[in-house]
Amino acid sequence: MYREIAVFLILLNVFGCMLCKRDLEIGPPVILVPGDGGSQLEAKLNKTSVVHYLCAKTSDYFDLWLNLELLVPMVIDCWVDNMKLIYDEKTRTTSNSPGVDITVPGFGNTSTVEWLDPSQASPSAYFKSIANALVGFGYERGASLRAAPYDFRKGPHEQQDYFTRMRSLVEETYEKNGMKRVVLLTHSMGGVMSLRFLQLQTQAWKNKYIRALVTLSAPWGGAIKSLKVFAVGDNLGIFVINEGILREEQRSSPSLAWLLPSSMFWKTDEVLVSTADAKNYTVKDFEAFFRDIDYTTGWEMRKDVLSIANDFTYPGVEVHCLHGLGVNTIERLEYAAGKFPDGYPNLIFGDGDGTVNKRSLEGCTKWSQIGKKKNGRIYHQPIPGVSHMDILTDDRVLSYLRSLLSGKRRKIM
Repeated sequence: MYREIAVFLILLNVFGCMLCKRDLEIGPPVILVPGDGGSQLEAKLNKTSVVHYLCAKTSDYFDLWLNLELLVPMVIDCWVDNMKLIYDEKTRTTSNSPGVDITVPGFGNTSTVEWLDPSQASPSAYFKSIANALVGFGYERGASLRAAPYDFRKGPHEQQDYFTRMRSLVEETYEKNGMKRVVLLTHSMGGVMSLRFLQLQTQAWKNKYIRALVTLSAPWGGAIKSLKVFAVGDNLGIFVINEGILREEQRSSPSLAWLLPSSMFWKTDEVLVSTADAKNYTVKDFEAFFRDIDYTTGWEMRKDVLSIANDFTYPGVEVHCLHGLGVNTIERLEYAAGKFPDGYPNLIFGDGDGTVNKRSLEGCTKWSQIGKKKNGRIYHQPIPGVSHMDILTDDRVLSYLRSLLSGKRRKIM
């Protein structure tokens, strides 16, 4: 009798442990790919001149982005000068300001994309909620949950080194996790950056290493908001900051030119910027627009990325495309008499997620038939009322991710 009980307890313990292991078994490894402004940047200074007496000329490496202490009046002038890029029309590339060295910390780890300010001030939380949720599912930071931050100021044509490192990270993560294919989980511009990365890989490589591409709020066809930033800047939601102060830094980024509205998504007769002088601008008038706002470098940068912006080739992997809808999003800029180009436009709103327009967010649906023909799967999940940033903390998104990573199937478009 005692022996039977002992055997029963041993078997119960054995099978119980097997069930525990099964419960703890996680799905495919995940690499987080951030969007515009979604990676920390560190800077080291060795400058011969500065724009303000408060600005340092020399320094060891310090937190440049995001460092909320640098975004205060007067000090922000130093930040803009350190953060902006210098465009070289001969090489068609950008470089940091003279005497400024900028690096992207934390490649492979998630810490620098979970929080944008290393102090972990609450406004800087980024992938934190998603990372915490995945850890709750059984994922391990630095092993089955990793990240691929990059210099978000640069255009895709300047990301060759990043794409090489990204490929190595995917392969390393695959091998570290029992030869499980990797999920690329992206936000915003990280979606189109990952699209470009996948377009550059062979189908055989993608079949071996990539389980799926998951995009949150991807601007597939650009956004009207980028025109507004080129014209007047953006205050990053910090109301005490004048948008015009930030414009110098923001418009120096080729990535912003990449995110201009695409002619693949907007008709050539749709007015995007209108003026009281009856001079209007559509997707075919960007050269004139940049000339008239006295920033011809913007047009040069747009030409550099135009072929990539117009390459909407199917990525060759399973795609899960999630985004918000029903949030007021800039649809058009209207300038009153005497306001263009130096005044502030009236902003006309339409549907989207508050940052990216609806038609751009829904761009992934263009692949639905192509995906079926190529034995791929395209899943499209709009989420009403969710903004561009709130999608990172939305419970419905976390639930979707858990379902996907646990292997449950979703309805195919």
